[in-house]
Amino acid sequence: MSTQVPKQKEAESPAEEESAPSVGKQRRDQAKAERRTAAEKQKEAAEKAKEAEDTYHIKVFRYDPEVEGKQEPRFDEFHVPFTKGMTVLDALMYARDHYDPSLTFRHSCRQAICGSDAFFVNGSQKLGCKTQLSELSEPVRIEPLPHQDVVKDLVVDMDHFYEQMHAIEPYFDPDELPDGELEEQRQTRENREKVKMSTRCIWCGACMSSCNIAAGDNQYLGPAAINKAYRFAMDEREGEARKQERLKIIEQEHGVWRCQTQFSCTEVCPKDIPLTEHIQELKREAVKSNLKFW
Repeated sequence: MSTQVPKQKEAESPAEEESAPSVGKQRRDQAKAERRTAAEKQKEAAEKAKEAEDTYHIKVFRYDPEVEGKQEPRFDEFHVPFTKGMTVLDALMYARDHYDPSLTFRHSCRQAICGSDAFFVNGSQKLGCKTQLSELSEPVRIEPLPHQDVVKDLVVDMDHFYEQMHAIEPYFDPDELPDGELEEQRQTRENREKVKMSTRCIWCGACMSSCNIAAGDNQYLGPAAINKAYRFAMDEREGEARKQERLKIIEQEHGVWRCQTQFSCTEVCPKDIPLTEHIQELKREAVKSNLKFW
């Protein structure tokens, strides 16, 4: 048995030596083929863009900390064929699919509901799927949301934003539940109208990115989280004891009192939520909750 093992190794080693270069050559050939395909694809897209009657010039922020040569932030320029109704997200997808498959950005529903494609477009926070190219001046400059750590290209780290949203405990906790097992918690139409706009938040982070206070105070809850607190605190189905606990959360040092009423969050909100008004109303509620008459 002991004499057979070395013989097997000796017999296998030449084959291994022959297969190693072969595998390496296959990989190199495959990489070359992929580069040729990508180059041909880019050339074809460029020719198609030249032939198009109308094109749009976009400048896209690029950054990739994991790839040598791409660790320095830069802007790449693309010319995309324009069609009626084309959005910023459409343009980015065209550039990714026809010019550079490594272009990275978030998107999902394309219906202004998921909130994943918030970008900094021509100096303002906007949803890519909702923003029409025809409404923008060229070149269209597309950057990641400001005041957030960039992961890659247009993708930013949203962990801190989500932590702030969860800090106000965004869920109902009524004092009492209906007696019947299938009986719902009723809400008046007037109260529904009062909180309706606040329920439209899609957690895109545009308002937080536009807020100068949030940029300088990492502990500030921010307009999105405070709006979410408003949505529950002002709902008549919320228990009174729970409402008082929620007001204590938002009236802390880094809560509603840090807002300086700049209206920047309201201006950039893609769902037209009156965020600043909601913050001011919560300030009034916090004051009233601390008033004592005796």
